[in-house]
Amino acid sequence: MRLLLAEDEKELSRALSAILTRSGYTLDCAYDGQEALDYLESDIYDGVVLDIMMPKVDGLTVLKKIREAGNDVPVLILTAKSEIDDRVTGLDLGADDYLTKPFASKELLARIRSMTRRQTPMTSPTLTFGDLSLERASYQLTGPAGSLRLAAKEFQMMEMFLSHPTQILSADQLFEKIWSWDSEADTSVVWVYLSNLRKKIAQIGSGVQIKATRGVGYSLQAPREA
Repeated sequence: MRLLLAEDEKELSRALSAILTRSGYTLDCAYDGQEALDYLESDIYDGVVLDIMMPKVDGLTVLKKIREAGNDVPVLILTAKSEIDDRVTGLDLGADDYLTKPFASKELLARIRSMTRRQTPMTSPTLTFGDLSLERASYQLTGPAGSLRLAAKEFQMMEMFLSHPTQILSADQLFEKIWSWDSEADTSVVWVYLSNLRKKIAQIGSGVQIKATRGVGYSLQAPREA
């Protein structure tokens, strides 16, 4: 599971990084609000630990911007302030939970587990882009000419694309998210599954394309109007 830790206090960030990596999380660290926004715009995370008091852009503004952009990643806000107004503001802006400094590492880990577990029921049962839709419950991919059921990893890849249709996803990102726990796989499997998905999208008559951006990655391209 991949997390973004946004904390400007370097010593605390290093301590939290050690705790989280020892607990099995993959981690990126941001040291100001703008850096956190840059990470969140260019990558996909399973959760965010976000300090409120940060330079350049404060944590509450970061939270507001990503929610306005439609990013529903689970967010745990950290604050040195204990006033109820700070907690309420963060929750009203879309935070999933809050933790007041100082805190015990066991509580932090428990809060992260809790917020990432309850992400799933809030997600939409159907993802749509252009003339293509994906039913999460049945793995059914539907286009103008019919529908078909995707295999598990095909579904996971299509779900990633449809959840972030305008974002370019690199082969490494796709591999890490879908195959990271499969020790026998390597990144070449990504291209095999991309090829399979392209064939299936065409088979159901969709005009949506998986577009390759040379040297960067892949994204969805909407059907061209006649």
